[in-house]
Amino acid sequence: MKQQRSGCPINLAVEILGDKWTLVVLRDIMLGDRRHFRDLLTRSEEGIAANMLSDRLKMLMTHGILTRADDPSHKQKGIYSLTERGIELLPVIAQMAVWGRKYLPASSEHSKMAAVLEKGGPKLWTGMMRKLRKEHLA
Repeated sequence: MKQQRSGCPINLAVEILGDKWTLVVLRDIMLGDRRHFRDLLTRSEEGIAANMLSDRLKMLMTHGILTRADDPSHKQKGIYSLTERGIELLPVIAQMAVWGRKYLPASSEHSKMAAVLEKGGPKLWTGMMRKLRKEHLA
């Protein structure tokens, strides 16, 4: 691992999550039910390049946010799963969605999920995290 700029908790989180793609990949895994490389590559409208996706997935695994297991239905496929550390990022992503909907020119289609996350608040997020634990940590 590279050396951190400082021991500040915000800096340390930004060094892992603060690039152009990492949170989008996590969003797609958490909220878009995309757990295979091909789904993450082709079903994201932002158009991440294969090498960038591969790099982000490896980095998220290195930091204990994701794991990868062989897909029992296809020997050459892998299934990416959130760890507890990754699941606990859901409230952060939810708050970012709420903020983005409020202050940025988000489309009405994309604002629907942010509105649901805002209206449901922490109670909804806790339920979503419980569901993610069942799906990803089983």
